Amino acid sequence: MSRIKTFNLPDLGEGLTEGEILAWLVKVGDDIELNQPIVEVETAKAAVEIPAKWAGRVQAIFHPEGTTVEVGSPIISIDTDPNAGPIEQSTTGAPAADLPTPSAASLAAVEVAPEEGMVEPGLIGGVAPGGRTAVLVGYGPRNAPAKRRPRKGGVPAQATTAPAAPVQAAPAPAPVVPAPALNGNGRPAGGPVLAKPPVRKLAKDLGVDLATLTGSGPLGSITREDVQRAASAPAAAEPLTVAAPVTAAASFGADREQRIPVKGVRKLTAENMSRSAFTAPHVTEFLTVDMTRAMKALDRLRERREWRDVRVSPLLLVAKAVLLAVKRHPMVNSTWAGDEIVVKDYVNLGIAAATERGLIVPNIKDAGRLSLRGLADAMTDLVQTAKAGKTSPADMSGGTLTITNVGVFGVDTGTPILPPGESAILAFGAVRELPWVHKGKVKPRLVTTLGLSFDHRIIDGELGSKFLRDIGDFLADPEAALLAWT
Repeated sequence: MSRIKTFNLPDLGEGLTEGEILAWLVKVGDDIELNQPIVEVETAKAAVEIPAKWAGRVQAIFHPEGTTVEVGSPIISIDTDPNAGPIEQSTTGAPAADLPTPSAASLAAVEVAPEEGMVEPGLIGGVAPGGRTAVLVGYGPRNAPAKRRPRKGGVPAQATTAPAAPVQAAPAPAPVVPAPALNGNGRPAGGPVLAKPPVRKLAKDLGVDLATLTGSGPLGSITREDVQRAASAPAAAEPLTVAAPVTAAASFGADREQRIPVKGVRKLTAENMSRSAFTAPHVTEFLTVDMTRAMKALDRLRERREWRDVRVSPLLLVAKAVLLAVKRHPMVNSTWAGDEIVVKDYVNLGIAAATERGLIVPNIKDAGRLSLRGLADAMTDLVQTAKAGKTSPADMSGGTLTITNVGVFGVDTGTPILPPGESAILAFGAVRELPWVHKGKVKPRLVTTLGLSFDHRIIDGELGSKFLRDIGDFLADPEAALLAWT
């Protein structure tokens, strides 16, 4: 068995087909241990560190950082017995039978640098641009000069060879050209002014005549400094005139555009949102809620000794309200499966999180089983892991219902799009102090607006309205709702 092992990019879950190499954590020649992280790969769902399958010494790295690699393509080779001496030619040559065969696409992406002993450029089989060898599939390189096929009726091929001793004609005497007259700025009179387009635009904006300047740039070209120096110089003894303000001309084009590749998390989000928006018929309802009592309850909770080191936020109460409302309306926690509806007795509660790589929705598995303290800890871990970019694909799979907290951006609410496979998503808006009728009088109260989007194939208007109303009732008076529902 060969001591050189080739490690292929594995399937990191949920049928992912490719990943981008973010960073290599090892380099060629490094000694590595079993399960040591060797590379950080960004998939369509998360950034993941991949561990080594074998201990040994890094023999080769096949793809640089920033390369998108298909699942199953070789990314690194490892010498599993580096102390056994030099590697034999047969070991480093053709792949051994026990090694996986790389795909044609991955082989085509590998550029081989020219080595000593390789044929020279210009020969058939020589190095082509980019370092590849220009040969046809199934044919080896020919170490022979390339010959051009003679044209019909043209000069024979022998005529293309240069004569051994070409006869050089006597050079004709150069014509005498009179030197052009120069103006006071060192340029030919009436000649063009050398200046780049940005410099010309600057001169136009500042009202500077380029023809009056002496350029300090290459070949006497006029630079920005020349224009700015002329604009700031005191004017000559001429009548002072106030120039009308110059409005810059509209400028638009490719030089003022930015092109961002769509890949990774953003690519997956775009595909999921497009598929969901045009598959599930969305309906969105809104409810404005007085959360004053809920906010006071949170203050009392923070004061308790066992909660002083726990992150307590209004989102915690929203999550608890959703979980209790699902128990009262289990049909909301379901999936459309073509000819049947799958109602789930567990809630994998998704919390949308904005990260540097884009929007991700990790979920808390079976969140309904957790106490309020357990739910608070799980939400804190989920958000911190997402912000650090360490969320695993498993944590973003299998969600059944989602909350998106748009209130952290100062937004009142929104019309969220359903994650694929889910039937409901709740938008939680900012909590603001607003005038509110309370006990017959207008008073300042802490108010928020909820937005619930749901799949109308599963959830009709009555069910969606009752589910949203129960969430609002809990947030309006959480203590009374807990007593009434549990």
